[in-house]
Amino acid sequence: LCAIKGIGEAKAAQIKAALELGKRFSREEAQKKRKIKSAGDVVMYVSEYYAPYLRDAKQEFFNVILLDARNKVIDNIEISRGGLTASIVEPREIIREAMMKAASSIILVHNHPSGEAEPSKGDVETTKRMIEACRVVGIKVLDHVIIGKNKADYLSFSEKGII
Repeated sequence: LCAIKGIGEAKAAQIKAALELGKRFSREEAQKKRKIKSAGDVVMYVSEYYAPYLRDAKQEFFNVILLDARNKVIDNIEISRGGLTASIVEPREIIREAMMKAASSIILVHNHPSGEAEPSKGDVETTKRMIEACRVVGIKVLDHVIIGKNKADYLSFSEKGII
């Protein structure tokens, strides 16, 4: 920002602060106890809560949304941060978090720093492994959403019929 004529360090800090406030406002709106009823609701929630932070991330983040029996959001947990192309996801970490918060279902969320929202073979395998591990303990995986660069760049495993 400081490379733009007329913008010094103080003005750049103000602009960055204003952008951060906008992100936080968007996240606050998403956090209101909203019931998730469809894949469209999942995508809208993810878009409001995660996308402002994950779209431009330079590394991969893997998060889980914990839901109660009525599909209301209990919590949002960051499970791992990875490199440019992958993050390590252990089913036991997700199950532990879900059990501690008494979640009855979860939604998996991660970004692709490349901007492409298409799932890799590893993404599909991880999702299937998570579904099976969660099934054993009675937790349902409702969706897995991958966030790309732009608002329209996302992929819902549920919408695509992968889940």
